[in-house]
Amino acid sequence: MRLLFITLFITSFLSSSAREIYGRVLSDADSVAVVGAECRLKIDGRYIDGAVTDVDGLFRITTKDNNALVLEIGLVGFSTTEVVVKQGGGNLNLGDIYLTSGVELSEVTVTANSMIDARGRTVVYPSGSDVKSSSTSIRLFEKLPLDGLSANPVNRTITVDGGTPVILIDGVPSSLDDFQAVSPKDIERIEYSRITPARYADRGATGFINITLKKRNDGGEVYLWGRSAVATAFVDGNLRASYHQGPSQFSVSYNPSWRNYKKVFDDNFQSYIGDDFRVDLEEHDRNPFNYFSNPVQMRYTLSPSSHTLFSATFNVSEGTNKRRYYGSTSDSVLGDYSNHNESSGSNITPSLDLYVRHDFNDKNSIEAQMVGTLGFDDYRRTNRYFYPDGTDNSYVMDVDSRRRSLISEISYTHSFSDRTSLSAGYQNTVSHNRNRYITSESRPVLTENNNYVYASLGQQIGPVYLWLSTGAKLFWIRNDHNKRHFIRNLSTAQLSWNIDSKWNVTGAFQYSPSIPTLAQLTDNPQQTSPYLVSNGNPNLKVAELFTYRLMPSFRYKKFSSTISLSYTNGRNSVFNDLVYLGDGKFLSQSVNSRRLNTYVGSLSLRVSDIAGFGANVAVQVSHFETGGEGWTHDLTSVCGYMILWWNKGPWTLSYWRKIPGKYLSGHYVGKDENGDALSVEFRPSKHWNIGLDWMYMFDKKGTRYPSWNYSSVNPSANRRNITHNGNMVVINIQYTVDFGSIFRTSNRSLNNSDYGSSLLKM
Repeated sequence: MRLLFITLFITSFLSSSAREIYGRVLSDADSVAVVGAECRLKIDGRYIDGAVTDVDGLFRITTKDNNALVLEIGLVGFSTTEVVVKQGGGNLNLGDIYLTSGVELSEVTVTANSMIDARGRTVVYPSGSDVKSSSTSIRLFEKLPLDGLSANPVNRTITVDGGTPVILIDGVPSSLDDFQAVSPKDIERIEYSRITPARYADRGATGFINITLKKRNDGGEVYLWGRSAVATAFVDGNLRASYHQGPSQFSVSYNPSWRNYKKVFDDNFQSYIGDDFRVDLEEHDRNPFNYFSNPVQMRYTLSPSSHTLFSATFNVSEGTNKRRYYGSTSDSVLGDYSNHNESSGSNITPSLDLYVRHDFNDKNSIEAQMVGTLGFDDYRRTNRYFYPDGTDNSYVMDVDSRRRSLISEISYTHSFSDRTSLSAGYQNTVSHNRNRYITSESRPVLTENNNYVYASLGQQIGPVYLWLSTGAKLFWIRNDHNKRHFIRNLSTAQLSWNIDSKWNVTGAFQYSPSIPTLAQLTDNPQQTSPYLVSNGNPNLKVAELFTYRLMPSFRYKKFSSTISLSYTNGRNSVFNDLVYLGDGKFLSQSVNSRRLNTYVGSLSLRVSDIAGFGANVAVQVSHFETGGEGWTHDLTSVCGYMILWWNKGPWTLSYWRKIPGKYLSGHYVGKDENGDALSVEFRPSKHWNIGLDWMYMFDKKGTRYPSWNYSSVNPSANRRNITHNGNMVVINIQYTVDFGSIFRTSNRSLNNSDYGSSLLKM
């Protein structure tokens, strides 16, 4: 607190000794805030200082020059406006300044990303060159200078600091499928933060992305995208259609995904070591698998006035999966034997989401939402071992899981001024879960009551933005045998200092407890092999993470760079461990470690639009320290990625490569999957895009997943690889057509479905 007080005092002192010129920039066509407009102070035609308007069209320039000045305001698509600033030493409020729309250009001519740091977030306006060279949203996000964000074009995923971010599209919480269906040309701006807002802090998400689409008229839109490998059973699709008329909008989407991989291999070397027992195993398996997922969404949105919005969304997610394991084992106790393990599952999750928002005025708004979900999940697994003497053993894990839940939230936002805002809300989740373990006829019932109340305050003080949030998480669960109560605080503090138009420094602290899931707490032991019994742990403690970050960034014209330094102190972090039960049996379950310290330093560099060329490169060094009762481990790892691209007319050539890093959890060391892809894309018209990708180039083993375990009870080394992916050629085709588009919706808080589960799958 002392450091914070000193920082605010110095900032206030510096601000008071300078002259502040501020105001708001609006469009004269509809009085909508103009975001990203460049505001340049000049004297005798010479630039002396400047700023960029934020998400509310506001700008603020601090200068020590008391002479008469000229403020020049401009943005592509608007005519440039000049305002005369009279001589004087006091602060000057210019009020509302209106820009006149200029001649509409047939093609975007912006050549570099327009970026600002506003209210602790990075706001990016994608450049025309980046949009032109990106067929999908994933391809666009590869190119953006967003530190900590990684876009994987092979798996079509985005992560922030290795975790899944909260994604909003026009303020609506959206899935990765929704994100993938957004066309880059429809994106107006992107708000990004590595810090998860208080409203979403209890979901386990990492980072925040809010995509605002361009405002358009009545009409409809159709988006079709698909890809398939030439010689591999690998198919993904994304189909979306919407129609908007007056106050109503209808949309439907379908996002199937299918895999059928047969060349999947595991080589595993492990030992089970007890007080009076030891067995060494060498296993070589072929593990083919397939899955087919079919998520469908239908949404109706009604906006009877500019102050009120209602929406109803129906989701149904249906999927099947099957895995088989054929292998041989060299066992130092039982000799050599073969195994045939098989698992399958089917699930269907329908949900209904009802949402309403009302804006009382420009400063006050309230939202309410209710989401009801049903979950049906059937899981079958049989592990069979065939011994040389003709005998065999089978271990069966068959379970049917049924879940019903109701999620409710109410949220209120109040803006005291353009510098101060307050938000608060309450969320509640209640659920009923019944698991039927068929072999034992056990039918435990688990219920949860999860409450989260939060408040956050944002304050602009000169060039410094301070954001504070806190919340209380109250979680009650019970089953047939016991019950647990958890009460924890979640808090975040962030300070962002815009030094000038080139430099920004952000510092943050975050306290984020992780309450055990129902599956981790479920007490139902199941034997999965001749030596191994798996179970949940009803005595798990809450894991607590204290994270500190410092992130200076520099941007100049077509170049940007960010350094990120972070330290995380983990208490009672959860990892999987084995203990010896006796009689040649070992128990596998989640337990708490005594410590987990993580140190991370990263550097990202980006340059773009140099004769059609661009590059985005990042490198990260991580150091992990874990410890428990009588043991410690540490690990240092280097990872990174790069994306290079070149665009010329309708052609785009790009190369993406990932440098996989290692991570340490308890005794376990894993390595991220490898990946690279060379892509050629051709856009014959504004409706069509055809692409050809060569993935895992010159790599016969394809995707690789090496791992190790340093446990004194279960030391092991595992090598998994999917050779089907090696040198894989993938064709993708995209078709889009629109005759108008969607209107903007408002901020919402919840995802549209509840995918929680009490089922522990082995």
